[in-house]
Amino acid sequence: MRDIIAVVTGASRGAGKGIAVALGAAGARVYVTGRSVDDTALPLPGTVGATAEAVTAAGGEGIAVAVDHGDDASVAALFERIEKECGRIDILVHSATALSDDLVKSGPFWEKSDDMVDILDVGLRSAYQATRIAAPLLLKSKAGLVVAISSPGAQCYMHGPAYGAQKAGLDKMMFDMARDFRPFDVACVSIWPGPMRTERLEISARERPDVYGAMFENAETTELQGHVIAAVAQSDKRMEMSGNAYYTADLAMEFGITEADGRQPPSFATMLGEPHRFHPAVIE
Repeated sequence: MRDIIAVVTGASRGAGKGIAVALGAAGARVYVTGRSVDDTALPLPGTVGATAEAVTAAGGEGIAVAVDHGDDASVAALFERIEKECGRIDILVHSATALSDDLVKSGPFWEKSDDMVDILDVGLRSAYQATRIAAPLLLKSKAGLVVAISSPGAQCYMHGPAYGAQKAGLDKMMFDMARDFRPFDVACVSIWPGPMRTERLEISARERPDVYGAMFENAETTELQGHVIAAVAQSDKRMEMSGNAYYTADLAMEFGITEADGRQPPSFATMLGEPHRFHPAVIE
């Protein structure tokens, strides 16, 4: 993947960080975006600068850019910079999202904080705007790819209606964008990770090993998501896959990708359902 220009949003930590590092390991130049530039006062560790350094250490070129994905002007400035420096984008990964501390709190949605709805702004609207603004640069790629980090919460009850609506919206957005991008050889896919070894889960496993210890040990790494994305980007089935959602574990098995320790993460399709397929009817 030498000479590949990638953008991973929300890459200070979590899935975004692992994806960026994995793309770096494949040799890509990765623009790492997010708001975190100093983690000393944050509840979770991670900054865009630290991720960019990890990308470079992995074998790629990491470029940290502080971006508030809730601010369209900040997003536009990012892509203006990339246009000047690279002239195109080959891979755009949407991982930026606003996760409330109430996300895994039990109880009905009206008993949770107002923060829950923020995921519809930074998570759904932000992905639309970033793709819209980046589109001219994606069209200049020889084989562009847009990826949304979604979830089976798009089709089953998971963490309440705000989370579910955001994930369902991402999947439909990728489906619709895939149609508009198809004549230009740009693919759009959603991937559904299983439980991931994020900083948040690691802390939970350390504080409550009886509840989260085994989950952390068996969880997918965040880097696995990036290795799968790299495989999709290089696959001759890329356009055939466009518009659909896939479990990360299913794609890992299809492409022969395992974790660094040799584990083959299990698919949750039996437990949570196969990814849905949208109807092909077109009304313009």
